[in-house]
Amino acid sequence: MSDDDATKAVRQWSEAAPDAVLLDGFHALKHALRFGADVRVAVTSDKEAALALAASLADDVTDRIRDLVVEVPGQTLRELVPRVHPTQVAALAARRSRQANVAGLVKLPRMSPIVVLDNPRNLGNVGAVVRLAAGFGATGVVTTGDVDPWHPNVVRAGAGLHFATAVERLPFSDLPPGPMYVLDPEGEDIRSVGIPGDALLVFGSERHGVSPELRGQATKLLALPMRPQVSSYNLATSVAMALFHWGGPLQGPDAQDG
Repeated sequence: MSDDDATKAVRQWSEAAPDAVLLDGFHALKHALRFGADVRVAVTSDKEAALALAASLADDVTDRIRDLVVEVPGQTLRELVPRVHPTQVAALAARRSRQANVAGLVKLPRMSPIVVLDNPRNLGNVGAVVRLAAGFGATGVVTTGDVDPWHPNVVRAGAGLHFATAVERLPFSDLPPGPMYVLDPEGEDIRSVGIPGDALLVFGSERHGVSPELRGQATKLLALPMRPQVSSYNLATSVAMALFHWGGPLQGPDAQDG
């Protein structure tokens, strides 16, 4: 470890931190690099261990991690981040611009759904949904309300996959175009309905459900199968079930309602 390199990295961190997204841990850095993030600075207190992880789990970005990550003393790392990730890796990246996110969300034709989270409250759940959307190849994740979907706790839960899909907060009036499929206990059984690729899949919170404003705009209400007397599913679980159904044999832009 070069003292000059470590000092330079700390200075770069301080300069970038106010406007940057914290990539907390090796996996967040790995995903951000894979999906084109502008990573400004990356540090670790054990570069040898970070490179071993890269060789084992992300050989496609090992060379970039070797060139990018700077080793700093453990105490320095603890001073840079709120809590040190078990992988002892942290990085800062430029937040994807609102303009780029919105452009990706409104572009037509659209072959995969957009997940809309109506006034979500749990940051970890929002991050888990971003991770699901990236994994299923959804067009993006839109939130309404006052929670920032790029909050550090959301990015942590999303493992850096914000850069693999479009993630943005929008008011009701600016939601992307497309038929609106709202998840609601009073809706049709989702298993009997084909979900088109240009759909907006709308989910409310476990406690309050979808707001009357969005529910009233629904093209169709959909219900997830649920055993009687079970009150609700976790938000991320509900999203996973709906996206899995969309990805099944009924999915696609030519799907017809059952």
